[in-house]
Amino acid sequence: MSNLRLRVISAIVLAIITLGLTWLGGLPFRLLCAVIVAAIFYEWTRMSRPAGATGLGFLPEALLVVFIGALIAGLAASWLLPLVVVMVAATALAATVRKAGPWDASGLAYAAVSGLSLALLRDGDRSGLVAILFLFAVVWATDIFAYFVGRAVGGAKLAPSISPGKTRSGALGGAVGGVIAGLILAAAAGVGNLALVGLVALVLSIVAQAGDLFESWVKRRHGHKDSGALIPGHGGVMDRVDGLVAAAFALYVIGWISATADHPAQGLFPV
Repeated sequence: MSNLRLRVISAIVLAIITLGLTWLGGLPFRLLCAVIVAAIFYEWTRMSRPAGATGLGFLPEALLVVFIGALIAGLAASWLLPLVVVMVAATALAATVRKAGPWDASGLAYAAVSGLSLALLRDGDRSGLVAILFLFAVVWATDIFAYFVGRAVGGAKLAPSISPGKTRSGALGGAVGGVIAGLILAAAAGVGNLALVGLVALVLSIVAQAGDLFESWVKRRHGHKDSGALIPGHGGVMDRVDGLVAAAFALYVIGWISATADHPAQGLFPV
């Protein structure tokens, strides 16, 4: 089977599973978020830890298990957010004492915030469903438009020292595509104030591309081409969700400002 065909099949299967669990919401979606958290941390540490390193023992993994349990149990943001702060601080302190470096603490923060943002955005109501679908529409359209516009137009590189394949024309095309997709989804869902929605979509598209570059920098920093090999034809989970989780955190913060930490989608998508 060719690599392109394998990529297409994997993408279709992943999209079906993701959209199905998103539609269900509640526990099924939180389980999906838990898998993403675990996969991100596994791939992060696989890239960043020196071979045979045992500096922090199982402390980061034990803390991650506690967080995943809290996430699956559906604890409120007032519990999850302090838990993230405590476990990242504890890991950073242990790393400082044992001179193990900062990467486990930063990976724990990255993985936990990613899962927390997605889970709290989805919540269990229609506003949460619209929020996640809006997020998917913006991020996926950004990726698609950036790829095809970049290939068709070419031109100056966006960040050649980090990701040589990305162009400024692709970044602009991705932003335009993300805004259009976000507006179409919002209009179809009956969301009002499309001007504000379009601005949010633009912010998410930019943040998603920044998240993609950040993950590319982490891989380059540790000498890896892919974050892992968990997804046939695609590499690792981080390779597929880098832009998504960055945009999810941005949307969560925007929703938190406009509504509450526990129900951020209701402030942006009151449907």
